[in-house]
Amino acid sequence: MPAVFLGVRHHSPACARLVADTVRRLRPAYVLVEGPADLNGRLDELALGHELPIAVFSHYRDAERTATTWAPLCDHSPEWVALREGRAAGAEVLFVDLPSWHPAFEFRANRYADAEARYAEATARLCERFGTGSVDSLWDGLFEVAPADGLAERLDAYFDLVRGDAEAEEGDRAREAYMAAWVRAVVAEAGTATVLVVTGGFHTPALRALAAQPAEVPGRPALPEPPSGAVSGSYLVPYSFRQLDAFAGYQSGMPSPAYYQRLWEDGPEAAADHLRRSVVARLRRRRHPVSTADLVAAAALTGGLAALRGHPVPSRTDVLDGLVGALVKDDLTQPLPWSERAPLAPGSHPVVVEMVAAGSGVRTGRLHPDTPAPPLVHDAGARLAAIGATGTRPLTCDLTTEDGLTASRTLHRLRVLAVPGRHRTAGPAHGADPVTTERWEAGPESGRDAALIEAGAYGATLDEAAVTVLAERARTTGSADAGLADLLFDTVLCGATALTDRLLTTLTATVARHPDPGALGAVLATALGLWRHDRVYGTARSPLLAALLDGAVSRILWLVEGAHGRSGADPARLAALAAVRDAVRHAPEQLTTAPADTAALALRITRDRHAPADLRGAAHGLHLTLTAPEPEPTAAPAPAAAPAAIVAASVGLNAAGDPHTPSGPRPTGALGALDLPTAALNAAGDPRSLGDWLGGLFALAREEVTADSGDGSLLAALDSVLAELTDAEFLIALPALRQAFAWFPPRERERIARRLIERRGVRGSGRGLLRTTADPLHLAAARALEENVTALLDRHGLRSAR
Repeated sequence: MPAVFLGVRHHSPACARLVADTVRRLRPAYVLVEGPADLNGRLDELALGHELPIAVFSHYRDAERTATTWAPLCDHSPEWVALREGRAAGAEVLFVDLPSWHPAFEFRANRYADAEARYAEATARLCERFGTGSVDSLWDGLFEVAPADGLAERLDAYFDLVRGDAEAEEGDRAREAYMAAWVRAVVAEAGTATVLVVTGGFHTPALRALAAQPAEVPGRPALPEPPSGAVSGSYLVPYSFRQLDAFAGYQSGMPSPAYYQRLWEDGPEAAADHLRRSVVARLRRRRHPVSTADLVAAAALTGGLAALRGHPVPSRTDVLDGLVGALVKDDLTQPLPWSERAPLAPGSHPVVVEMVAAGSGVRTGRLHPDTPAPPLVHDAGARLAAIGATGTRPLTCDLTTEDGLTASRTLHRLRVLAVPGRHRTAGPAHGADPVTTERWEAGPESGRDAALIEAGAYGATLDEAAVTVLAERARTTGSADAGLADLLFDTVLCGATALTDRLLTTLTATVARHPDPGALGAVLATALGLWRHDRVYGTARSPLLAALLDGAVSRILWLVEGAHGRSGADPARLAALAAVRDAVRHAPEQLTTAPADTAALALRITRDRHAPADLRGAAHGLHLTLTAPEPEPTAAPAPAAAPAAIVAASVGLNAAGDPHTPSGPRPTGALGALDLPTAALNAAGDPRSLGDWLGGLFALAREEVTADSGDGSLLAALDSVLAELTDAEFLIALPALRQAFAWFPPRERERIARRLIERRGVRGSGRGLLRTTADPLHLAAARALEENVTALLDRHGLRSAR
């Protein structure tokens, strides 16, 4: 007899109930289910007695493609019900879809993502016809809260309309051809016995037509084999309602899985009541006022909306819309997520956030202890037990001992595999001074089992999996990406020696053409720290690191010398020049560019009127640090230059304002390196760029700037310059000035404030200048506004005499 087709929507309680009723009524000999056919020999694993939700996790990796796919299953998934009820009825249950590694799933992270979402024109017409704002509201009204009579016929009509005459995607066509081959083969085997086919409703019209065609090859279709050299596999993993929720980004059949779980267990009225009570409980736990009058209003609105929309009982959106109408007293700045099935937007109203969370629920699945797991799970468990990291106590690793280094590498490998459970709170940082201990705190372990199973796609052992992930990152991290420094440091921390050498060789070639000095600076700072300090990890004085240092320094200097424009301060670019300064200080013998050549290049940038102001200030600071003479305590102090002369030298202006020639004798105050031979910065005295120039200077020469507090210091000169600004000029300069002084730590800012107070003959700690009653920008703007109003009143003679 021909097959019986049931088209379903994934994770729909109404469809799951229809599948259960159909199996019990027909008692089929075969139940064919949309699922990965390569699991047919392992279906007993699904019957072990798991706590749902769970998922079939599948992975694939070859030289060119890496893919992972999940097939989630919950209590109200029609596929799960078909498996359970089919086995109970004595039927042979089979998955009949292509394996998840197949290219048909190449761009799909979830096997059961909605097909109709890809063919939205028909559903949009249906939503318009029925006056609903989303497919989910339409579905609820037609199927979930509607009477069960005629459900199968309504589903057929719905999916026929959704599919229509649209041309399916290539991946869908391949899947449907394969499933139809299974249907033809099993129908031929069954003879007069019943064959039930349970698939996504979008595929059902095509399967009916394809299954009626004669078979090209008799017998069950062959299972596709992955290409030679590829690695693939499938395992069961725990899943959660949060992962199932469309509001969290999963394109599943149904959002708000906790609501639909209650609908599956107790019906739509109980589900609506439970959703309402869950929302109220969450709001009250967060001390959001919800009065009895609010609840009465919400119930009335919900009932009215259900009646208006033709629902025999309130649906999910009826309840949510009723609660919003009663509880949200403010204007909503974003659409409600259930009105368009969108993830929760940043800045959503707190009541809406709690409503979405209540519908999502917190249930997490659990696998039966006898469930097979990939070898990595067992290897990681043994490694954690060996280093004593299986409890909740903090773990301290002494990196100078073999045991401590082993423990550190184990935990770092788990970290790069994104396995939760431990997080590092102290330890070596990029480019920092030597640190020989790490501290790892225990954290939440929810999702750890699933993460380990999923990480098993990368290798059978922790070492192999971590190296595979890092190599994948190295392959996919582009030459312009800012994550190169983190990748280098992670590789070293994981102890992937062979990969470290390959990565350093690759990075050395990459920096030669890298376009971003900021990203290069991060790589340089990391490489310099490893080259200087990390004898623990075996990278100190590494020739490969030395080659990377040289290439990065040369490239950064080449990029910054050619930079032109008037953009604001660029912290990443300034940090790159700071890394160059440190490399010249600590590894000059490894660089092909001599310190004197670097200082000369910095001087050229300070004189380049077309270079950005922050870059000129940084070049000024770089030249300052590379040319400052060693202190001579026995020498008599040089006479202090006047502040105006120092400022003129530092900004490159002569008495006539000519930026091309210095004015008079060069100043020789405590900061002898301020003795610049030609113009350094035209724009430094311009309020629009003064702060950017200072930010660059402070980033490179913060200590030199604050080294002296006398009247001949740069600090005193800057104080004089700022004091001479008009109020309008100061307002223009203030935002960039605040950003510039942010380069100083709080204690140094307080010391600068104290010096400014002392210059005015006032006693105090300096804290008063740093703590204002409001944002200084607002205070300055308010003062300017008051002065403008006063001037306007004076002009028209309207100010009252006192």
